[in-house]
Amino acid sequence: MNISKLNIIYEDKSLVDISFNIDSSLALVGQSGSGKSLTLKAFLNMLPNGMELDLKYDSDFELIVGESLSFVPQNPFTALSPLTKIQDQFFTNKDEMDKLFSRVGLDSDLSSRFPPELSGGQLQRVVIAMALSTKPKLLLLDEPTTALDPQTRVLIIELLKNLQKEYSFKILFVTHDIDSASSLCEDICVIKNGEVVESGVMDSILKNPQKSYTKTLIEASFAHRKFRQ
Repeated sequence: MNISKLNIIYEDKSLVDISFNIDSSLALVGQSGSGKSLTLKAFLNMLPNGMELDLKYDSDFELIVGESLSFVPQNPFTALSPLTKIQDQFFTNKDEMDKLFSRVGLDSDLSSRFPPELSGGQLQRVVIAMALSTKPKLLLLDEPTTALDPQTRVLIIELLKNLQKEYSFKILFVTHDIDSASSLCEDICVIKNGEVVESGVMDSILKNPQKSYTKTLIEASFAHRKFRQ
């Protein structure tokens, strides 16, 4: 899926002007304010009022938008209504929900509980199950492991990798954390101030970054991993 132009404009000023290709799994990486969150909102048709989107793409994109696109947000604690049982927040029948729960490693009995009764890892699995219920062709991930502890973070990344193999969806992983992105994505696109700084195969960029901005992101991300361990 090739996005030949994604331009977000506000008051005649270009906030984001990038292009990228999602072959299988792409990490869109950058610091806060780089434009990655606006790019995600553009996919979700959630740009703030006053912003305009100029989007050019190949025919594959037509097959992905709408119901074929699913979203896993950053914080599972705010993604669900705390006062509504989990089973009442699914748009599938009970049998299908139970199958999805099993696939993400959850006991189906948890569906009768309220979100605050579950751990962060369990809630993120619930949100992933919800995302899978639409049978997506593209899964958007907005830093889905940020609110999780290191051990749970690894488990969720492994779960997503296995689910992608099974369901064959594409992934756009929006994050500042190259450490997590490198565990899930084949390719990377680094953006700064709304423009692409560097892009290519993940392993190649990690081993031989050409731009100082990319080097700084890599060093910060992997230094943080060492600190966590």
